[in-house]
Amino acid sequence: MKINNIGRTNMNPYNKQMDKMEKAQNVTKRDKIEISSEALNLQKGNPLEMERQQKVEKLKEEVQSGKYEINAKEVAKKMYEFWNK
Repeated sequence: MKINNIGRTNMNPYNKQMDKMEKAQNVTKRDKIEISSEALNLQKGNPLEMERQQKVEKLKEEVQSGKYEINAKEVAKKMYEFWNK
């Protein structure tokens, strides 16, 4: 009994997979990041927060240089106002 070859001869079943791998290697993939407008606003920072940070830095400098003076009457006045509301 003789079986005739049907279809292509010398066919490598892995050719398709090898072609796919070669194409995948040739394609350069890049990561992409998208930042929402809300995230951009958060990165910029809150203006009130920036002012507060500047005040804190100013106070630190005054305390370290010895120029910061405490007004006892003003402190007592604020404490009195706070506790007597």
